[in-house]
Amino acid sequence: MEQHKRRVRYSGKYPKKFEEKYKEHNPEKYADTIAHVIEKGSTPAGMHISIMVNEILDVLDIKPNERGLDCTFGYGGHTTSFLEKLSGTGHVTSLDIDLEESKKTLARLRAKGYGEDVLTLVNTNFANVDEVAKTQGKFDFMLADLGVSSMQIDNPDRGFSYKVEGPLDLRMDRSKGVSAAQRLKELDVDELAGMLYENSDEPYSEEIAKAIVKHIKWGKPLETTTDLKNLIADTLSFLPKDEQAKTINKTCARVFQAIRIDINHEYESLYQLLSKLPDIMNPGGRIVFLTFHSGEDRLVKKMFKEYKKQGIFTEISEDVIRPGAAECNTNPRAKSTKLRWAKM
Repeated sequence: MEQHKRRVRYSGKYPKKFEEKYKEHNPEKYADTIAHVIEKGSTPAGMHISIMVNEILDVLDIKPNERGLDCTFGYGGHTTSFLEKLSGTGHVTSLDIDLEESKKTLARLRAKGYGEDVLTLVNTNFANVDEVAKTQGKFDFMLADLGVSSMQIDNPDRGFSYKVEGPLDLRMDRSKGVSAAQRLKELDVDELAGMLYENSDEPYSEEIAKAIVKHIKWGKPLETTTDLKNLIADTLSFLPKDEQAKTINKTCARVFQAIRIDINHEYESLYQLLSKLPDIMNPGGRIVFLTFHSGEDRLVKKMFKEYKKQGIFTEISEDVIRPGAAECNTNPRAKSTKLRWAKM
């Protein structure tokens, strides 16, 4: 007989650590707790709140029997909204390189009754979308949500956030490539400064790059998220005291973003996806991109305009669509979102 495993104990009235939030990790069992956390403007541990669902559905205008593509499966929120619109007809193909989280999401959606006849998961980078189309066929509608999922950000073991201590990893797929800690050991000052500036417009890129390279050369590798955060704080200690806290937080967010983009080859993958759009979409196909920083948005905007000029796209959004105030209040992680759409 299997021995009952007691839940993790925590100090205080409410759990603070990711692994202690047992109610938040069980949304089906503790619906009231989940609702309360969301109402406070927070994302429950182990979950992800899909962004701009209504706006996306308005643009995609999904019809029965159509075939759709969700380039980032994540927690499955957008995919589920597509399946609901299809009402048992058509098919959705979802992609994700995060084997750990996509396996959990697929199991949850299968349990809801979405079988292989209506939903296929392919564990691959969306840069390989042309290979996916060879087996799945071309698509009538497509979403590329370029944001990092809350499950990845909140889990300390993944190393995506400077707010909690964990290994300095930042890989979407931990079975491939090198960790952020290892990558920082490979770069010289000019390379690192260039990466920080190009990937996140970091104004203190040179100062931070010099500090990181010097720190590592002194035999002090940056192994944890806290190691990197503390080094950034020390580097910016020259700032006026009343500016330090706010600036350090913003700088940490930009530095972590820049490193994440680099080690996951995010710009290269985005360019590959954009370049293959004409070959994977059916005539009349609708496309939506959600971007979260200026570099991504510039690339999407440029490619959309070029395809419109060539006559490949019949219509594109002239301006970005932003989430409404109500959504930003309940989901603060939506604030930086920019939506652009196109039609074949």
